[in-house]
Amino acid sequence: MDHQPFTPPHLPSLLRQAVPMLIEGVFAPLAVFYATLTLIGLNGALVAALAWVYLGMLWRVVRRTRVPGTMVLTAVALTTQAALGFWTGSAVVYLIQPEVGTICLGLVLLASLRLRRPLLAKLAQDFVHLPAFVLKHERVRQFFVRVTLLWAFVLIANSAGNIWLLLNESIGSFMLLRTVAMAAAMGLAIAVSVWGFRRVLHRLNLDAATA
Repeated sequence: MDHQPFTPPHLPSLLRQAVPMLIEGVFAPLAVFYATLTLIGLNGALVAALAWVYLGMLWRVVRRTRVPGTMVLTAVALTTQAALGFWTGSAVVYLIQPEVGTICLGLVLLASLRLRRPLLAKLAQDFVHLPAFVLKHERVRQFFVRVTLLWAFVLIANSAGNIWLLLNESIGSFMLLRTVAMAAAMGLAIAVSVWGFRRVLHRLNLDAATA
């Protein structure tokens, strides 16, 4: 397939986009929840975690910037969590939901491969814009198949371990260990994904130069 060379985004640029989104959408809601839980109890913590996410979305709407798909997914998940948390009055029920949801997301990633439409090819647009000719290239399609398998395994394995921690440790210990495990697992998966992505784009440019 003929195409113009595409310059891969620099790693610092990718990190400047990905890391704040992960902090805002994944780690911060948990930190807000736990901090508020220790101060004013479960109901206040549920409201605070929800407020954090929805205010972030509202801020983007006011500034007329795009709301990332990952943030929308987080908002939907947290709304469901909070509803069940209010209903049961249990912090364990609230905290186990994202783990079950993450396992379901891992299964959805695997299902998207079965449908030949890797979900990560779409979610990647939250972090870097890819021209149509890049997305349609066979090398890039194969990359997204491999990286989708990677993320499905990481999400399912990490959440299964977190469920075990939640059922066997105190909430405080769970929050600490979960944060460390999530940071390590996601950091490794992001590093492998970025390295593979840049390697594929480099090979595309070599193919274009020798065509």
